[in-house]
Amino acid sequence: MAAPVGEMVWVPVLEEGVFRFDASEEARSAAGPSLSFVEPRRREEPREGGDRPAVVPACEVAGNVQKVVIKVCVVRTYSATVLRDTVKLLRDDRTFRYQHLKKLLPRHCLFGESLGPATFTLSWKEGCFQAQPLVVIVRSLPSAPRDCSRTLAKAAKGREIGDVERVAHGVLVLGKVYPNEITGVEDHWTSTLVNLGGLALYLVLDVGLGGLMELLDRCMVVQCSCCERRLVVLVLDTIGGRKPVVHDAIDLLLQSGTGPILVFSAVRFSFPMAGLCLYTNLNILSTSSFLLGRLSTVQEKLVVHLNELGNEYGSLMNVFTWNTDAWGFGPGTTSLYQSHPWVLAVLPDGKAFGVLADTTRRCEIDLRQECTIKFSAPSAYPIITFGPYNSPAEVMMSLSHAIGTVAMPPKWSLGYHQCRWSYDSSEKVLKVVRTFREKGIPCDVIWMDIDYMDGFRCFTFDSNRFPDPKSMADDLHSIGCKSIWMLDPGIKKEKGYFVYESGSETDVWIKKADDSPFIGEVWPGDCVFPDFTCERTRTWWASLVKDFVSNGVDGIWNDMNEPAVFKVYGMLMARSTYEGMAMSNTDKRPFVLTRAGFIGSQRYAATWTGDNLSNWEHMHMSLPMVLQLGLSGQPLSGPDICGGFGECPPKNFGRWMGVGALFPFSRGHSETGSIDHEPWSFGEECEEVCRLALLRRYRLLPHIYTLFYLSHKKGAPVAAPLFFADSQDPELRKIETSFLLGPLLICASTSPEKGAHECAHKLPKGVWSRFDFGDSHPDLPVMYLQGGAILPVGLPIKHVGEASLEDDLSLIVSLDENGKAEGVLFEDAGDGYGFTQENYLLTYYVAQVHSSVVSVKVLKTEGSWNRPKRNLNISILLGGGAMISSHGVDGEELHITMPSGSEVSNLVATSELELKKRLEMISPIPDIDEPSGQEGAELSKIPIDLKSGDWLLKVVPWIGGRIISMTHLPTDSQWLHSRIEINGYEEYSGTEYRSAGCTEEYKVVRRYLEHSGEEESISLEGDIGGGLVLQRHISILKDNPKIVQINSSIQARNVGAGSGGFSRLVCLRVHPTFTLLHPTEVVVAFTAINGSKQECSPESGEVTLEGDLRPNGEWMLVDKCAGVSLVNTFDPSQVSKCLVHWGTGDLNMELWSEERPVSKDTPLTICHQYELRQTC
Repeated sequence: MAAPVGEMVWVPVLEEGVFRFDASEEARSAAGPSLSFVEPRRREEPREGGDRPAVVPACEVAGNVQKVVIKVCVVRTYSATVLRDTVKLLRDDRTFRYQHLKKLLPRHCLFGESLGPATFTLSWKEGCFQAQPLVVIVRSLPSAPRDCSRTLAKAAKGREIGDVERVAHGVLVLGKVYPNEITGVEDHWTSTLVNLGGLALYLVLDVGLGGLMELLDRCMVVQCSCCERRLVVLVLDTIGGRKPVVHDAIDLLLQSGTGPILVFSAVRFSFPMAGLCLYTNLNILSTSSFLLGRLSTVQEKLVVHLNELGNEYGSLMNVFTWNTDAWGFGPGTTSLYQSHPWVLAVLPDGKAFGVLADTTRRCEIDLRQECTIKFSAPSAYPIITFGPYNSPAEVMMSLSHAIGTVAMPPKWSLGYHQCRWSYDSSEKVLKVVRTFREKGIPCDVIWMDIDYMDGFRCFTFDSNRFPDPKSMADDLHSIGCKSIWMLDPGIKKEKGYFVYESGSETDVWIKKADDSPFIGEVWPGDCVFPDFTCERTRTWWASLVKDFVSNGVDGIWNDMNEPAVFKVYGMLMARSTYEGMAMSNTDKRPFVLTRAGFIGSQRYAATWTGDNLSNWEHMHMSLPMVLQLGLSGQPLSGPDICGGFGECPPKNFGRWMGVGALFPFSRGHSETGSIDHEPWSFGEECEEVCRLALLRRYRLLPHIYTLFYLSHKKGAPVAAPLFFADSQDPELRKIETSFLLGPLLICASTSPEKGAHECAHKLPKGVWSRFDFGDSHPDLPVMYLQGGAILPVGLPIKHVGEASLEDDLSLIVSLDENGKAEGVLFEDAGDGYGFTQENYLLTYYVAQVHSSVVSVKVLKTEGSWNRPKRNLNISILLGGGAMISSHGVDGEELHITMPSGSEVSNLVATSELELKKRLEMISPIPDIDEPSGQEGAELSKIPIDLKSGDWLLKVVPWIGGRIISMTHLPTDSQWLHSRIEINGYEEYSGTEYRSAGCTEEYKVVRRYLEHSGEEESISLEGDIGGGLVLQRHISILKDNPKIVQINSSIQARNVGAGSGGFSRLVCLRVHPTFTLLHPTEVVVAFTAINGSKQECSPESGEVTLEGDLRPNGEWMLVDKCAGVSLVNTFDPSQVSKCLVHWGTGDLNMELWSEERPVSKDTPLTICHQYELRQTC
């Protein structure tokens, strides 16, 4: 169905690097659109203290179409070598392979010069996408085929299209398609847009000859008077007097002479005229920008749900895809272990679409502007859009068809995994597994961290603690347990070590500019790192893995693999490991877990959310993080249940296990030096909760395994957010503590005060029936089954190997409003690849009410397996936890008589009463207070006053450690513009606005009071993730009480060894927001380092001061009306940049440190002071 058509509205986008459509209605009618290209590095001389972008004077375009004004300037370029290297790298990492595009396009169209940085902006209006009037600046190359040039020249009535010189945008080559060169199909005219000169997009113009002639008639050649370049301009604002219409999403298939090459979703734009239709992936104007209009006549606020996906948590309105070893991450951490430059948008009507920036560079994703998605990366990249589709699930299936679906996991990997850093001997490993068996707690896998190695050397075993790993593995297999072993990328640089020697001989190490191996410090000391972007390296690594697996290894854990070669290092390492395991045994499915990854990693490995902490906040964060990974195409994921670092309180442990047992990937983990974190380590109450939670998982394994089969085959999500059940309900989009496993709804509690049974549950529309397995507990989640669903469940087993196809099968039935239900069950050998040869059984069950009798039967089957002979147990849910049950034989139709309405009411009331009594009788896990042990901790939850001399300050430790008030007592003037939760005096840990540091809870490290003889001061410390802390010492100086002094630093507290002791890139950004008492009578004044006197007035907007233009250690906010100046002094050696931003009645005067990693020895520090002075 075609999208509705509405009037197009111009949307101003004012950021640099983005197209600027800002003409007024009158100006637009007179002159048409205005395009502005901005080069971030090239500036005119600053005027009035501010930077100005260089803009080449406009070229006036005249012709038989409306007048167009075009502004062009020279832009940064990248060499063809860089582009070729980029293509070489990317074609190895995932389905979107640029060598395919290389085959599709003529050679002269592929490697030109690239613009950068590139920004893509997409915005929309309610109900449909609408294209802005399109203006494309194009060029044709002298090397274009002569026949093509002649044809075009003739068709364009003599215009010199074939001879136009290089301009700032791209290449549009119009020509006839030749067999085996582009699509292999003759008699079609095509348009190939070489986007930013390198990474090409492909546009298909399905036009008749008349349509082509009209299109070419709209091309004009103009000459720029300032640069002497001739520009070819193609105006597509209207054709035939009509504007373009956007139709439904389609799948666009590009072919070569040998068959299908590339399939991706596209949006079809057409002009309402005979024969002209444009298929594109929304990037006609280039990755610099593409704008889609939004209706200005919409009265209500347009609520669009944007999900920037990957493994970050928080508001996600502005994040950066850049793989980072982010130990102890928090809600404000903007870069974690994986990179997924992908956004899922859900429109108010429930329809959804996705946008993928296909770049491995550091990419900023900005969703802060309403109804706008903005990607920014330092080099060219294509944008691929998916949809709009009728539901988010359809978008996910479309994405999975493009990037690949999850590898089908072995069934044992869907059981529970027990891990620790580290089980330090084979005896300890066997003791832990036997304890699981003795206590009747399900478990399928135990993990070996780095301590199994000989001196942390990968592919080795400590001969004292793990003398015979094969024998240990055999003992584990005998009691139904698998083993997974860690392999890191850091290889010890040591002569005689067989891995180092063979790697050096094969030349596999990452090299520095001087061609010597790059050396970094990891667990073994000095290490070299395999270059997984090289095929020979992947082959070498796979052969090592193949030999390693012969020791009884069932799976491999790739950790510490964030070293970023663009962002595919971790994924290519996982791929190499996967291929090595596949080589070792072709009858087994490999299982690999990776911490680092890129979109598409699910084809090779499962993942987890990284090094989290043992607290309630990280428990809560784990739910949306798992769901976001699933919405990025990675369904096999989960957190370190109960936190990988720290001491988990018993109630937190039990609650986390309750919900973690229902994640797609379920693994408990703990750090070295902490107390034991096995389920029996926290008392009998916690042990029982863990037992019940894991028995739930194993009963649900038939359903979970079926979900993974459907995900593998079709790309369907496994765990999904609640709004997938009703994407039109905006309230469901806000819920983070509930999620879906197919039609199964899990409602958890992440609050220590209330269990899930005490919380109100927001349910999607329709029938949702609560049920359990007789295991309800105050510390376990609540489960509901959607009306219309049949849920297959198994017996309560202790490991996957205990199950048999002949075991009783149970079906839980929840009828919908029409008395119908359906479900599916997938069964195979649980491992190997027989299922690809139809060695499986896929059963579709249906249930339907006829005259108060429910019939349950097999509707159809797929696969070559015969149905096992087994009993079938049917439970029909009635509501309130009540159900009726019946028994039969699987494969035979079963009939169950439904109770009357009054009987159902009685059953429901009885069930609810029994549940209430059960919950009252059960002893919940006891509360144990978490000791702080930190001086001043009691002050962290109350506002703190600092009062001395001339100043009264109010500090809020629990929200970013911010200063919310700075009152000058002699003048009774308030200088900070603030609310408790935002503005005031803030500090960030990155260059991006409101990055980590401004919202975290800060602890009061120490507090000194003036009346006790000390300086009035307070010291704060906030955990900003990645092993980093932001420390701040605020004081009113004892020897000069006119001055407020603030000393701040970003310090490395516990940075992962995989990064060589260095953190992610950070920048200490001081961000005060000052109130302007007299907004029209203020300036920022200073003497620059170069000696010039400078003033910045409100009219200058935002001004960035760098290099010699920085203030020479002092700048001041001058209030001419009040006759005072707020003076800020600092050490210029600590400040690389100053920024002035004038708002409406407020002002930011920012100090920025340099941006770099920090270590324990190299913190980032800014020390500065504020003082109020009288102005002459």
